[in-house]
Amino acid sequence: MNEWRLIDSGPCAASYNMALDEAIATEVRKGNSPPTLRFYGWEAPSVSLGSFQKIADLNLPYCISNNIPVVRRPTGGRAILHGDELTYSFSAGNNGFFSGGLLDTYRQLGAALKSGLDMLGVDITMKTERESGKNLSRSPLCFKSTSYSELSYKGRKLIGSAQKRWKDGFLQQGSIPYTIDEEITRTIFNLAPSSDIRGGMIGLREALPDLDPEQFKGAIRISFEKTFRIRFRCSDPSLEEIRLARELEAQKYRPFHRDLPKE
Repeated sequence: MNEWRLIDSGPCAASYNMALDEAIATEVRKGNSPPTLRFYGWEAPSVSLGSFQKIADLNLPYCISNNIPVVRRPTGGRAILHGDELTYSFSAGNNGFFSGGLLDTYRQLGAALKSGLDMLGVDITMKTERESGKNLSRSPLCFKSTSYSELSYKGRKLIGSAQKRWKDGFLQQGSIPYTIDEEITRTIFNLAPSSDIRGGMIGLREALPDLDPEQFKGAIRISFEKTFRIRFRCSDPSLEEIRLARELEAQKYRPFHRDLPKE
């Protein structure tokens, strides 16, 4: 049975979270590390922008004045306010299970996540069709539209995921909110006070009031092992991954406001 790696980093700084995900993906693509599922959280409420998203989509002055770090993800998609949630990343090569390309990879990882939620009794729907351009939400907020293979609960998006692909592998990052701060979300994403946040997105605690975060992570682990017929080995990042992450954090993933001139 193939052995993959599971890393549970706990809460980290926004810049380090992005840097470590890229560092792990780099070492996995080189063949120095096995396919890796990483769980992590955030030291403080933070915003991640999609790799090509405009910073103007956010209320940056509000983020700065409230010490909310804003970082750019290596993956695509739209912005996410991270806080009370489980964030995951998965890195692997474009071979074996994942030789079918972008949509097939989304489908397989979505199925594994759905299986974990099914184990906990959460009635999840996985989207099986791609959105056409005219149906895509214009909102800068990731959770305002549901893409192919993303998961919803009673019509409300529960998990937002995005990928970065290279010729030799990929990185998928995803956010699974436990609760949603509607007021701060509206302010950060310049949404009208009357805008319906809860109509399009949901926190897992609303669907699963007795949520045990450790049990949830355990269910995701088991579902991945069953879906891909592998065994996870719990591990810390390698020394090279940590070294590369610190380098990337300093050079690439500093929060936006650190580079702004001081008044």
